[in-house]
Amino acid sequence: MIQKYIVKCFRKLWDGFTLKKVGLILLGAAIASFGLYNVHQQTGITEGGVLGMMLLAHRWLKIAPSVITPVLDIVCYGLALRYLGGRFIKISAMSTLSMSAFFRLWEQHPPVLPDLSGNPLLAAILGGCFVGIGVGLIVRQGGSSGGDDALALVISKVSRWRLSRSYLATDLTVLLLSLSYIPVKQIGFSLITVTLSSFLIDLLQNKQEDKRADREAEGPCLVQE
Repeated sequence: MIQKYIVKCFRKLWDGFTLKKVGLILLGAAIASFGLYNVHQQTGITEGGVLGMMLLAHRWLKIAPSVITPVLDIVCYGLALRYLGGRFIKISAMSTLSMSAFFRLWEQHPPVLPDLSGNPLLAAILGGCFVGIGVGLIVRQGGSSGGDDALALVISKVSRWRLSRSYLATDLTVLLLSLSYIPVKQIGFSLITVTLSSFLIDLLQNKQEDKRADREAEGPCLVQE
């Protein structure tokens, strides 16, 4: 009886996953976390979204990151549950845990990339590529790597904006507010990295939607034949 219950729970948890989907989520989490650890943390390039809001709250309201970050993520995921459904939350839970696990893995070793602080433009471009491709792979599987992605996906769903525009709306708002304590030059490089990462995430997600649309368009033709 207990064995049947365990099998039933496992099947319910596995619903919506495939080995390919899980593999791509893990790959995306590895790429994004690698870039954040080896590029962003070394060079001090900031992000928009939840991370930027956390830094703002810590700077001006003196709220500890360990307190404000989960609060912001819970709010974003609460909106995502309302507009994107439970399956999205389930996939996002796996991808978020994967991001944390890979961060923990990278932190066991010193950065493997050279410090690019002296070349912030290259750091902004390289960091944007890592985050864009990594998070893009996760979003393509129907999940998110954190509250930032969940919020952008909700905005895209409600407003019918392209995903890149939704990302930029939140990132630019936070980065503009960050001018209150971050030099303009540093914000400029952050704008480069968030613009590039938003474009890549949107590109990867729309490739998935194009494939889905092609399959749906071919369906009736196959039936007629």
